[in-house]
Amino acid sequence: MTRFDLRAADLRALNSLTKYPSIPTYHELDPRNGGLLESPTAFPGDVIATEKVDGTNSRIVLLPDGSYVIGSREELLHARGDLIANPALGIVEQLRPVADRLAAPGSLRVYYLELYGGKVGGAAKQYTTDATRFGWRLFDVMLLDDWATALTWPQPAISAWRESGGQPFATEEGLAELAPAAGLSLTPRLFRTDSLPESIAGMQALLTERLPETLVALDGARGRAEGIVFRSPDRKVIAKARFQDYARTLRRR
Repeated sequence: MTRFDLRAADLRALNSLTKYPSIPTYHELDPRNGGLLESPTAFPGDVIATEKVDGTNSRIVLLPDGSYVIGSREELLHARGDLIANPALGIVEQLRPVADRLAAPGSLRVYYLELYGGKVGGAAKQYTTDATRFGWRLFDVMLLDDWATALTWPQPAISAWRESGGQPFATEEGLAELAPAAGLSLTPRLFRTDSLPESIAGMQALLTERLPETLVALDGARGRAEGIVFRSPDRKVIAKARFQDYARTLRRR
């Protein structure tokens, strides 16, 4: 059995392997002006709708040797036992206590969380009036058993694999088990349906009706939500719908 050694690992490969992929918009983006086109994402069956929290994409990478790495979307920021950590956006400060209590899985597992509130971006005020208060919600988990092979791939191959849906994410049923086992809360589940609006105007109406304000406020703030993420139960199809994209598109008409 291959043994994992973080100190000897190719950290560029590990970073690329565990980055969260881009999520397409539910309606296709117009490359000419950044608006939306009347071409929606096709879902083969049921769709699960969850709140899209507006913070910073963060990850806790649990490694086969019992160590861990904490990262932002783009960079690895800290490893267990390091004396110095990258302070970017407070990610390590907030998530290190979470990582310290997570059990080693014996393989490679990545918890993807949205860290929000505090001073995280311009939307922080939608969630809290206290700049020292942060929250985090789990939105995906990757479980990679064949990590030893994947870490030997060249960088372009890893990137292509990641952006083409190669990462083995947990299903909705799997998330429902993994989140409480890790002591983490999922992003709010809003509804489940087998039919979504096909028009841009119809989707804007759905957003307004189903998510009039955020469900993850940290205090008395009753702020705006960023939007909704739609996903199939097996997580094979996923897309996002943001309020600002629909408002901007419809204003131009």
